[in-house]
Formats: sequence, C-alpha cells, structure tokens
Amino acid sequence: MTVKKILSNNAVIALDDQHREIVAIGRGIGFGKKEGDDVDARIIESQFLKKSGGVSDVINELVNTIPIDCLLITQHILQLAQARLFITVQETLIFALSDHINFAVQRYKKDQQIKNMLLWDIKKFYSAEFCIAQEALQLINEKFGVQLPEDEAGFIALHIANAQTNDMHGTLQSATIIKDILTIIKIELKINHDENSINYQRLITHLKFFSIRMLHRKNIEHEDKQLYEGIKEAMPDAWLCARKISGYVSKNYGDPLTMDEMMFLTIHINRLIE
Repeated sequence: MTVKKILSNNAVIALDDQHREIVAIGRGIGFGKKEGDDVDARIIESQFLKKSGGVSDVINELVNTIPIDCLLITQHILQLAQARLFITVQETLIFALSDHINFAVQRYKKDQQIKNMLLWDIKKFYSAEFCIAQEALQLINEKFGVQLPEDEAGFIALHIANAQTNDMHGTLQSATIIKDILTIIKIELKINHDENSINYQRLITHLKFFSIRMLHRKNIEHEDKQLYEGIKEAMPDAWLCARKISGYVSKNYGDPLTMDEMMFLTIHINRLIE
C-alpha cells in the first residue's frame, strides 16, 4: 500500500494492491510521508474504501481538525451499524459523524447542550438505529470522560439512518411525516397504537419507505382498479383514513397518494383496527 495523498498526520489516502483508493487512519501514519511512500500497515488503526470521486476541501479540513480518537470511535460505531443494519457507509458519513461527535464533546465541556426536539420520534421510528446510537453514546462517554445526554443518541441515530438515503434533511422530514400520519390514524380511528405489536411495526416500516419514496418522487403505481374497489369495500374505515392521509400529503408536500400507496396504506391501517 502506497501513499497517494496526505490528509493529516493521522490520515492518508493510499492505493492498495488492486489500485483502489483507501482512507487509512492511524496515529502518525501521515507524519513525514510524501506521495509514493509505503504505508506502514502496523500503525493502521482503521481503514475504509473510498467510494466517491475526489476528497473535497471540506473533508480535508475536517480531517485536519477532528481528533483521531473521534475518527476511530466513529469508525467503530459505523462498523456496528454496518453489521446489524447492512447499510453501506460512504466516507462523507464517517467525517460528518466524526465532526458531530467532536463538536458534541466540545459543547459538553463548555456546558452547552442542545435539545433534540425529535428525540421521541427518533426512538419510535428509528428504533434499530437508536439502539446502536445508545451503545455509541456509552462508548463516547467512556472514551472522552463525558456524560453526553440521550439527546445526542438521537442525533447519532439520525446520522446512521441517513446512511440509507444520504439525505439528512430528508431523514428529518421522514420522521415528521411518520409522526403526522400516525397522529391522523389515531384521531380518525380513535385508537391507541400498541407500539409492541407486529402490525404497528409493519406500519412504521411501510411509512419509512413510503416517506422516502414520496420525498424523492418515486411513487409506485400499477392501477389495478378492480383490486382497489375490492379493498375499499372490504376496509371502508381504513380507506377513509387513508384518504385523510392523502389530503395531508397533498396539502403539505404537493402530491396526493397514488392509488397503489392508498391501497397498501389501507391494508396496514386495517391491520391496526383488527
């Protein structure tokens, strides 16, 4: 493995035996090195394949300002996420989360805390990501001798969830959409959700993917009108609730639900009723 570019004293871009670009992290790995030098494999503490073209000036700056311990603990956190959630991690996420962790630790030392107004929603709608984030919070607190609040686990969970869409704004919007739709269902049907039930979890999963499709204008539409009519007749209360949700989506995001989305949502809502 040879050095292609020095990012900092503790990080380099290197070429492996297959001429792939690898970001290698280790204490002093870039110190005194120049392009073409061999990378000492013994001091590599973490490495990942660089997948996007070019390292931006922003990432260069981040690598030079983020402590190596933040980079290494972030890599560990994302390895947990990859193993359990089967997500693909881009190097931009590693640096974004590293920067967040570093900033959170610095804020804590200055007694500056930020409330996470979506914490409850994140716990409910991104429970798998939040579980990993709680482990991450414990690792961070032990490593840096701090006591970051649970709010930070929520922020970390959002970063992990964002790995699946590479759109943090969309991830935040998705949580809001899910919350609003669940509120509509609760009010219209006058039911309390059993959050531990399999049907509730199926609905949450459906709403996650629905909200992502909606925000990216990737609707599904097969237009089997006979099937639609059958579902409307068999599940009238759930269908009317789905129409209310379609009105909410149309008013707030510009497009009503397609008939396919109405059908799938009706089926999920009806399971809650039953």
